[in-house]
Parts: sequence; structure tokens; C-alpha cells
Amino acid sequence: MEPARPNFQLAGAGGTLIGFTAACAILGLLVGWAVGSLGIGLLIGLVIGIPVGIVAVYRRYRDAF
Repeated sequence: MEPARPNFQLAGAGGTLIGFTAACAILGLLVGWAVGSLGIGLLIGLVIGIPVGIVAVYRRYRDAF
């Protein structure tokens, strides 16, 4: 008999992805505000946040794959 594998929860994965992406976007927005360009800071935060969110989901659910 195989040991039970952890199950992949879509809501948890989506929340992790959105949370990390939003955190990076807010951080980018704050850096952009400090430098003087809110839009560029937000854009850079989102571009960095998407891969960070994907890595966070993979690390959290790597045993389910």
C-alpha cells in the first residue's frame, strides 16, 4: 500500500500566488513612490511578483506533484 500523498488544493495555491504577487506589487509601488514613479514601480513589482508567486506555490505543494 502506498503512503498517502498530500493533496493539491487549488484555493490554497491561488491564494498563495495572488498573495505573493500582490506583496511584490505593493513593494514595487512603495519603491516607485520613493523614487518618484508609481507606475514604473508597480509594473516592476508585478513583473517580479509573478515568478515569485509561482516559486512559492511550487515550494508549498512540491510533494503533491
